[in-house]
Amino acid sequence: MHQPLAKRIWDAIAEPFDGWLMAFLGGIFLLSLLVLYSASNQSWYKLDNKLVYTLLSLVVMWVLAKARPQAIMNFAPPLYAIGVILLVGVELFGVIVNGSQRWLNLGIVRIQPSEIMKIALPMMLAWYFQKYETTLNWKHYIVAALLIAVPGALVLKQPDLGTAVLIMSAGFFVLFFAGLSWKVIIGGLVAFAASLPVVWNMMHDYQRRRVLTLLDPMQDPLGDGYHIIQSMIAIGSGGPWGKGWLNGSQTHLDYIPERTTDFIFAVYSEEFGLIGNLTLVVLYLCIISRGMLITARAQTLYGRLLAGAITLSFFVYAFVNMGMVAGILPVVGVPLPFMSYGGTATVSLAVALGMLMSIGNRNR
Repeated sequence: MHQPLAKRIWDAIAEPFDGWLMAFLGGIFLLSLLVLYSASNQSWYKLDNKLVYTLLSLVVMWVLAKARPQAIMNFAPPLYAIGVILLVGVELFGVIVNGSQRWLNLGIVRIQPSEIMKIALPMMLAWYFQKYETTLNWKHYIVAALLIAVPGALVLKQPDLGTAVLIMSAGFFVLFFAGLSWKVIIGGLVAFAASLPVVWNMMHDYQRRRVLTLLDPMQDPLGDGYHIIQSMIAIGSGGPWGKGWLNGSQTHLDYIPERTTDFIFAVYSEEFGLIGNLTLVVLYLCIISRGMLITARAQTLYGRLLAGAITLSFFVYAFVNMGMVAGILPVVGVPLPFMSYGGTATVSLAVALGMLMSIGNRNR
């Protein structure tokens, strides 16, 4: 007996998607609509834009989830090369915005090449280790470290410390899943700790102020410490149950800066309280747990490395954003995954999760 046409169409659409991941993402998406509507002073314009980018993200995710991981893998070297070339182009011809040279004007569109590297670098490293899977030795890890250092240094030069940390952490996660020795990891941490005085002297003034503000935001409550102080007040005033949707005083009296983007978690915490925060954290942990399960079941080294890097990078995104809003990490421009308003971040995350689903589909 033939199935109804509508069901066949639905099955064809839903088939590539991972049901568990989509359920967890759906929960985050619903929460994001509620908090964005409140944070934007009940503006339908931003909700409409978010819906458009969400639909675009679903299409991108579907296409990548449908593709074979080996087919996607073939794009890794050219994508990495293009990303590095564009980063060099930013250094030579980039557009300066608010003192940072991060954008490249291509005439019809202005792009931020560092966003490309968030995806291209882990793909390239996974491709590299897959290629030399049977002959891996310490020289391959050195080459991989150089592959990480090149885009990392170019992004740091812009300067964009937050994005550089995200890019290099994604690369490190590939090295970790590729079997990097714990002795090397611990040695690297010790060397980094020893180099902190040198790193401090190399930092820009505004970056030093962010670190000092993290240690004592009250030293400049109306300047560098303002963002952290107001966000912490909003989080604390939410209490266990929150003030209620649309009732956040810090939000609607315009005390919270960047409340639809980087600091949207402060708005959410004020209105939905500790219970709301726990709900959101559980949804993020469920996505991370599902990603790690896909990683463990991956049938190829490439799949395992890329899936693991994508999953832990997703964790870093969420942890860094919540940490900076709560005042335990310096303020950097990292959005809260699928909650913050912004099309570029949403689409780039959808690309990563689409590839994760592609790897998961091969495990069935």
